[in-house]
Amino acid sequence: MDTLVIVTGGSSGLGRALLDTAPTDSTRVDISRSGHPDGDVTHLRADLADPAAWSDVGARIADLVASRAWERVTFIHSAGTLDPIGFVGETDADAVTANVLLNSASGQVLGHRYLAAVRELDVRRELVMISSGAAGKAVPGWSTYSAAKAAFDAWVAGVGAEQQQRGGVRILAVAPGVVATPMQETIRDTDEHDFPGVQRFRNLHDDGQLIDPVVAATDLWTLLDDDTVSTGSRVDLRER
Repeated sequence: MDTLVIVTGGSSGLGRALLDTAPTDSTRVDISRSGHPDGDVTHLRADLADPAAWSDVGARIADLVASRAWERVTFIHSAGTLDPIGFVGETDADAVTANVLLNSASGQVLGHRYLAAVRELDVRRELVMISSGAAGKAVPGWSTYSAAKAAFDAWVAGVGAEQQQRGGVRILAVAPGVVATPMQETIRDTDEHDFPGVQRFRNLHDDGQLIDPVVAATDLWTLLDDDTVSTGSRVDLRER
């Protein structure tokens, strides 16, 4: 199958693993600042915390979609940040702004551009937003991050309902669980003053309970092959 796979945040962590485990012979594209280490992965360099980058990235997504008669086109928004971890009102204001723009706004804007690009295609089309178990929960120190993930869940539910009526793109919010990524290293290094729940994540690491990124990525690709999961759904991979 002639497949196009586009992943934001594909330079490391889960995003990198998603590209590494993509369907065989896929054309793989990473949208990030530093790029995926595999030279066979096309790198679109962009800082998605900068709104000035979104229009160009959206245009390049449209060009990629139009470049070939694809049989499957998959877009996964995995880019995200926890920075700044800390209580709202106590952290750096510029870092908070960048967090909101990257974690919430960029995914919705690029998701819109992707849906517009694939709207007329009569092929398999998928849009995945990486969610989190923190979505909608009260997690002191992560309020901005949690709010962004909750926004993704709501956006996917709404857009999924729209696609059922018109469009036909399968859209999902997927929470992968606690994955062994550089983000987890940042969490464990955070002072308890800024993140009171840090010890839980240190314990998960020490007990070997973090999920390997390749395992999480493979589970996500398996999920996409499950036709019983309807568009607009939120799925926690740990519950499958």
